[in-house]
Amino acid sequence: MAVFSKCLVACGAALLASCFGPAGGWRAEVEMQTAQLGYRNWIVIAEASFPAHSQPGTRQINSYEPVPVVLDDVLTTLEKTEHVRPKIYMTRELRAVENDYAPGIDQLRKDIEASLHGHEVIELEQDSLVTLVQDAQRSFDVLVVRTNTALPYSTIFIELEPGYWDGESETRLREQIERQRMERLASPHP
Repeated sequence: MAVFSKCLVACGAALLASCFGPAGGWRAEVEMQTAQLGYRNWIVIAEASFPAHSQPGTRQINSYEPVPVVLDDVLTTLEKTEHVRPKIYMTRELRAVENDYAPGIDQLRKDIEASLHGHEVIELEQDSLVTLVQDAQRSFDVLVVRTNTALPYSTIFIELEPGYWDGESETRLREQIERQRMERLASPHP
């Protein structure tokens, strides 16, 4: 009977653990999901009221941590990869929200700045960022990491770009191809 009880307890513990995601919690889940993402995928580090999405290709992880902690961990994970690099967007509204109306927002802005690892940030209006993510959802995966931050406009949006090829390299390549095409057109044919 003791063996049966131990087996029952072990099975119950395994079942309970499976309800809360992989060993290592949300951080391990972010690492696993990030390894599967590539160019044109998005990661949204969402404040507490960010709506749940039911679109195919959208995955959600609950972190139960504040935005700056999740941002730091996501960027640390992305910096370990070679295949993608982050292009970070924040809402323009976050800069304008006053601490009198949203107590704690000043400290949150400081904490986010410290969690950016020196990455440049592009500011756009929240509606524009939501539209970009919705457009991406039509063809690409979006990972939403929900946080417990309950302050307005604190969602961070990360578009993934190739880690080994940048816009400048792409422009030079396109110019070279066009130059070669024009040279072929200009040269006399035998």
